[in-house]
Amino acid sequence: MTSFFQRIENRAVSANTLLCIGIDPHPNRPEGASAAAAQDFALNLIAKTADYALMYKPNSAFFERFGPEGIAALKAVIAAVPDEIPVLLDAKRGDIASTAAAYADSAFNMLGADAITLSPYLGSDSVAPFVSEAEKGAFVLCKTSNPSSGDIQDIALDEMGTPLYVHMAHTISHWSEHDNVGLVVGATYPRALGYCRDVAPSLWFLAPGIGAQGGDLKEALTAGLRADGLGMLISASRAIGNAEDPGQAAKDLRDEINVVRATIEVGEIPEHEHGGRVGLEDIAVALYESECVRFGSFTLKSGIQSPIYIDMRRLVSFPEHLETVAIALDDLLQSIEFDRVAALPYAALPIGTAVSLVGNHPMVYIRKEQKTYGTKAPIEGLYEEGETVVILDDLITDGGSKYETIAKFTDLGLKVTDVVVLVDREMGAGPKLEAQGFALHSAANITDLLPMWLQMGAIDDAQYAEVLAFLKG
Repeated sequence: MTSFFQRIENRAVSANTLLCIGIDPHPNRPEGASAAAAQDFALNLIAKTADYALMYKPNSAFFERFGPEGIAALKAVIAAVPDEIPVLLDAKRGDIASTAAAYADSAFNMLGADAITLSPYLGSDSVAPFVSEAEKGAFVLCKTSNPSSGDIQDIALDEMGTPLYVHMAHTISHWSEHDNVGLVVGATYPRALGYCRDVAPSLWFLAPGIGAQGGDLKEALTAGLRADGLGMLISASRAIGNAEDPGQAAKDLRDEINVVRATIEVGEIPEHEHGGRVGLEDIAVALYESECVRFGSFTLKSGIQSPIYIDMRRLVSFPEHLETVAIALDDLLQSIEFDRVAALPYAALPIGTAVSLVGNHPMVYIRKEQKTYGTKAPIEGLYEEGETVVILDDLITDGGSKYETIAKFTDLGLKVTDVVVLVDREMGAGPKLEAQGFALHSAANITDLLPMWLQMGAIDDAQYAEVLAFLKG
């Protein structure tokens, strides 16, 4: 009998697709208003996207919430998927013995799914009942795409700093006796994808996080694909299901995946995943929890009313979050040749100090007002003429304020080639700096952080749209 992942590979090759389409009739949208609405939404989605799907992934919770009617709708949705396309029930079960066996019976025999997502916290006993038959499969949580996944999954297990998720990937790879166990590894963490691929070279990965969660498709595929160009299921839900034309959205993403597959060298672990050791989600959490970013109605210095306000000075009161952004910036610095970090007053001074400590980088800073006594030094810190400094700041808008600072350093015989910032507000600074011969490096773009804050519940859909419209101004 054909194993589950052999069936996956057959579909991937015949349809030339790695696209997994999530079926998520969200409670806050019209399709989540009733079991009937959820079923209609799902059936329409399947009808319009079947040509491009490697697999469908209905979210069990969004149907179960309606009780018996929801279960009946979920069963009807699974039955409507064409036979050649496997169905993965997104239920994240995690129990043992007869309870796990009952969950497996429900998923596979009652509902008709081909595979299921599982939690491995109880060990192999919690997975075995689901994978005893070769034609049924399981994707086991390993490094999930959510911002707080590192609370547990990144715990270092040894002096080398090996994270728990790497141990899990290695361990779970030995649970696949019938070629029917895969891993869930978020596309939001391409470095984790690379590490997991190293220890589980043959397994299939389900990679959520592209689209609304901000994962980078090229980085994810580069790190996670197997040498044969297979082995990854790129999962997308809202980006397709909520599109005006789901069929076109599915085709576009399928095609984009295939273009990237054809142009990359697979198997490389990215040196930086929006900051390497620190992901976009980590930065989003740090800025939100420290209230460096706030949402509402704020009067800016210009008098303009803004739905978003950013003040990085608050980071000094949150050492953990200050360290997070320092690590993100230090990762950017690894690809730049320089002698000293030049932090700009005032918000970037504590950030620059933290970066200096994290990366052991000598730091200098320009004085806003030159001293009229003592050494009358315009720059604090040691430096020698001819050295290269990298400008470090918290934010950049259009880049205008950076030129004056750069001029002060160059007037003193220092070289400046690069500007590094924590957040780029995406108001044209990059091209302007490039035109003057400077390269801009940012740990995060504001429009990449917004989906993270939406996912975290920091803002709702209306605020997200309002802020995005304001930024695009």
